[in-house]
Amino acid sequence: MTLALDPPADPPIERSDTGPLAAARHQLAAAVRHLGYDDGLHAMLAQARREMTVSVPLRRDDGTIEVLTGHRVQHNFSRGPAKGGVRFHPSVDLDEVRALAMWMTWKCALLDVPYGGAKGGIAVDPRRYSTQELERIARRYTSEISAILGPERDIPAPDIGTDEQTMAWMMDTYSVNRGVITHGVVTGKPLNVGGSLGRPGATSRGVVHVAAAAMASVGIDPARATAAVQGYGKVGKGVVDFLAELDTRVLAVADQYGAVYRAAGIDPAVLAAHVRDGGSVVGCPGTDPLDPDELLTLDVDLLVPAAVEGVLHAGNAPDVRARIVVEGANGPTTPAADEILGANGVLVVPDILANAGGVLVSYFEWVQANQAYWWNEKQVEDRLAERMLATWDAVRAYAARDGLSLRDAATTLAVQRVADAHLIRGLYP
Repeated sequence: MTLALDPPADPPIERSDTGPLAAARHQLAAAVRHLGYDDGLHAMLAQARREMTVSVPLRRDDGTIEVLTGHRVQHNFSRGPAKGGVRFHPSVDLDEVRALAMWMTWKCALLDVPYGGAKGGIAVDPRRYSTQELERIARRYTSEISAILGPERDIPAPDIGTDEQTMAWMMDTYSVNRGVITHGVVTGKPLNVGGSLGRPGATSRGVVHVAAAAMASVGIDPARATAAVQGYGKVGKGVVDFLAELDTRVLAVADQYGAVYRAAGIDPAVLAAHVRDGGSVVGCPGTDPLDPDELLTLDVDLLVPAAVEGVLHAGNAPDVRARIVVEGANGPTTPAADEILGANGVLVVPDILANAGGVLVSYFEWVQANQAYWWNEKQVEDRLAERMLATWDAVRAYAARDGLSLRDAATTLAVQRVADAHLIRGLYP
């Protein structure tokens, strides 16, 4: 056997005071100030309850051994077991996972789902590995962190670079190690191993439910509106498709390879077929090429950043012309950009509300698995729409009552629910 400890395929991402963890802490601090909490409670809310970093040795198909690094962060348990996705991406590091876990805590509390927040990930580019290698990565990672997983402890789900097949491997690995089939240990699974109808498109549907409500709140008719969508993965593709159901014209779409534009609106069926055949939005028939950075500043009614963190920042926020930004991704807007967008009258619907449809239907899947009774698709989608729109109304009312932005209102409401649960439970001596 040959040991080859290769360096990461991509250079590590440099973190600074403008990274996702700084943004998450900034948002928490604003909520704590508004609520008047003391330093001790603030520290409890800011600190993850448990963090695990593991080595993930991988035997490549050519027989060489590579060692990857994985993380799992469980931010809070005050309202229930930890819940959050697993990300396979070169940029994954501990600070990013800490931020994402914190946002998951607030997201679950805001939707009144009985979970705390967690997140996991491996610093790996899945495009450079075979299916067999990705299975070995997922199974070894699951085995390494299995001591802190479980339907009543921590329930992973798909995220960037992972999918329902990854969840099936994780569920099987956990079940084999425990000696009992445990459907509820992960969500986002295939239907025939305990998944839920309506789960694959749940995040996208939630984004569009809230986007439609946001447009209506400022007098925009979705059927006459225009949009730009950054990202064409699990969230972005569904957003494009579901916006088409509202007759909203999507003028531009971007992925990691480039962007395309069509003034009359991009046909979602043509785009989907092109990506299915070619792997990218670039070159979609009937469209013109577009600089991906320009997509964020197009003159549209609705902008949906549905890719990664920090894409709207102090450098480009002054040029954003969309009337509404609905965050399909986690943390796409930095605190500096938030201030600029707010000052310019741009309505920003925050991630912990806008993209919460995924964790909501993950909760539905977990409930179904625990009961061994599965709902039909209409039941899932009706409950998704009802909960998303009720939360939208609650956040708007809170913002109006306290004179806050939607982000500050959503975060404050969520933080208050987590803090209340903590204070009621008390501090174990």
